[in-house]
Amino acid sequence: MPTRTVNEGFTDFLSRLTPTAGESTAAQGHRASIKACLERKFGMTHFFQTGSFGNGTSISGHSDVDRFAVIPPQNLNKNSAYTLNQVRNALNISFPNTNVSVSCPAVVIPFGRDAKEKTEVTPAYYIELIRRGNYSVYRIPNCSGGWMRSSPSAHNAYVRNIDQRLGGKVKPLIRFIKAWKYYQNVPISSFYLELRVAKYAKGRLSITYDLDVMNVFSHLHQIGLANIQDPMGISGYINSCSTDVKLMDAKSKLSTALTRSQKAYNARKNEHIQNAFYWSDMLYNGKFPSYYYQTKAV
Repeated sequence: MPTRTVNEGFTDFLSRLTPTAGESTAAQGHRASIKACLERKFGMTHFFQTGSFGNGTSISGHSDVDRFAVIPPQNLNKNSAYTLNQVRNALNISFPNTNVSVSCPAVVIPFGRDAKEKTEVTPAYYIELIRRGNYSVYRIPNCSGGWMRSSPSAHNAYVRNIDQRLGGKVKPLIRFIKAWKYYQNVPISSFYLELRVAKYAKGRLSITYDLDVMNVFSHLHQIGLANIQDPMGISGYINSCSTDVKLMDAKSKLSTALTRSQKAYNARKNEHIQNAFYWSDMLYNGKFPSYYYQTKAV
């Protein structure tokens, strides 16, 4: 029976993680109706996609759709928590059967059970343009009643530039780390992981997937999932987890991930390829491709 190399395993895994064209189309399905509601209720002027789908690092079946709803500041409350409730209430009237809720800094609209059918809307207002790079900067809820700076285009450019320098291998590396988050139910911010992986990769000359997956876990373990300072100097510090309880859970799961990724890498180095696949499958909770190719019966 034909077998895979470890590199082929990661290549096949990446194809499974990447959303299909149908998923991407479905993710756009409710844009017009949300847009109409927010324009009518708040005078929204701009509605654009951000997050994983907007940056090419989404995970099939798990990443939802993130959008910024740009609203004139005079139509927003100074208390961002109050604004989130206002936006939730307006969307709840338009979509009464979807259980609209607040999940700071966004309002979540679950149109269906699948992640691709869930839209997260973040109310924002424009504050300035950073001419070096042409990045628009907004203020969004900071989850303490105030407003914090954010620039999706600047953060996307940061990841994109590092990815391009390393031959398009950084965004797949981000996907491999996010896949662990979703498959092992790790309560870490996807945005935090994206910036951490990109910052790690910035210091690399090349990317080898099993080695660098292990190295990313090692780095996260060494720093204890410490907050990361926005590398673009816009958003201040970004938390890894929203609560101390979630941080403890994430650290425990990270320790297990590091051990498994080390065993997978060492097995591959020692040419125990089937064992490398075993530990990679353990790392990804049974979702990593099989060592053996499935052959069709004739």
